[in-house]
Amino acid sequence: MPGMLLAAQDDLVLADRPTGLLVAIAVAAIALLLVLIIKVRLHAFFSLAVVSILTALAGGIGIGDVVDVVVEGFSSTVGEVALLVGFGAVLGRLVEVSGGAQVLSDRMLRTFGERKAPLALAVASLFYAFPIFLDAGFIVMLPIIYTVARRLGGSFMLYVLPSIGAFLMMHALTPPHPGPTAAATVMGADVGLVVLVALLVGLPTWYLAGYRLSLVIARRYPNMPVPNLLGEPEDTDEDERPGFGVIIFCLLLPLVLIFFNTLLTTLTETGALDQENVFFRLSELVGATPIALLITALVAMWLLYVRPRSGRAVGGVLEDLVDKALAPVCSIILITGAGGAFGEVLTATGIGGLVAGGLDEAGLPVILAGFLVAVAFRVAQGSATVAATTAGSIMAPAVAELGLSGIALAAIVVAITAGSITFSHVNDSGFWLIGRFCGFDTLTTLKTWTVIATATGFCGFGLSWLVFAIAA
Repeated sequence: MPGMLLAAQDDLVLADRPTGLLVAIAVAAIALLLVLIIKVRLHAFFSLAVVSILTALAGGIGIGDVVDVVVEGFSSTVGEVALLVGFGAVLGRLVEVSGGAQVLSDRMLRTFGERKAPLALAVASLFYAFPIFLDAGFIVMLPIIYTVARRLGGSFMLYVLPSIGAFLMMHALTPPHPGPTAAATVMGADVGLVVLVALLVGLPTWYLAGYRLSLVIARRYPNMPVPNLLGEPEDTDEDERPGFGVIIFCLLLPLVLIFFNTLLTTLTETGALDQENVFFRLSELVGATPIALLITALVAMWLLYVRPRSGRAVGGVLEDLVDKALAPVCSIILITGAGGAFGEVLTATGIGGLVAGGLDEAGLPVILAGFLVAVAFRVAQGSATVAATTAGSIMAPAVAELGLSGIALAAIVVAITAGSITFSHVNDSGFWLIGRFCGFDTLTTLKTWTVIATATGFCGFGLSWLVFAIAA
């Protein structure tokens, strides 16, 4: 992806702008965006579109290229997100409407107790987030979080923020998520050691910055209601509710399919399996996250809704259920795409590269420089994956010159990925996706999602530096 971005930039007509002016333009653009959304109350989709165009013009992108850059950022983001969100929303709605979320919440509360419900949701999210992308996994977890929050009462924040913290840590630090995997690859680190260090660093990071901090933040929002973004809750007769094992099967199915692809891809990269192997080819199809969610949603329609209601006509009802699940997410998809367009504009102006290049040449300790370079790219263009991959590419020559390997190199990779999750704001598509699904306004998203992400990044960096100091 970084290569595609750089190639696209080479074809642009860019006016020369001093580094200081470009940074000032980026800061002014973000400030204007926040004013339009928070003060003027202009819809986020329109605000992002207007500011993206103005920023492109001010940043030196030629008039003839502005629309192409905006459309490229929008379409690439929507292309990745729309299928995940659409299939994930339908699956989540099925889990809720079928009574499956109620079955899971009952079992969870009996096992852990009501007082430990936030911790139970966070631990479940940790396991669920390991092989599956943040946006898809979180959407599938939402109906369970909704149901527990409605049943126990109190602020919705108390239940959703610990889960967000778990997904953030896993997405930021651990392979097989794309950012850590790509950074490890370009820096020549052993992916297995990166997983080991990531968990060693990530679990205490999650507990401190993802769980404990979430509980502190939740106390500031004692009356946050549970949103209805997957549709209005419905009561389901107990005899029509699916069994606990059926629900677990539906939730684990996408994980199994995705991990199937990850495992066989790893085997082919190590030479243990031929790329023409029929199972590897099959895994490339069914293990792709959108296809895994599509298969799971279709299976869930039968197992969770049609089969328990055998003898009753459910075709039209099921179609209506899907419509109700998809309707609320259309706005989220558009806003997310517009966030991607804004990030693409900032990337095309070269702001992140200019700042990162200066950090790389500043003579800082290599692990600190890698972290700050990742932060610079994250703030400038929004994508944690691009930030981790690009920062890894920039730091690879310095790391190779020092001859670092093993645990020390893995610690640097984790430090870079920690930087890639910090300071999420309005140019990050995840900022809009998670915020809107939680029913947060922009300011609330900054005070919750952004704070937890930044705390996760800095805590993960501090612990990875400690591991590096011991191993180097």
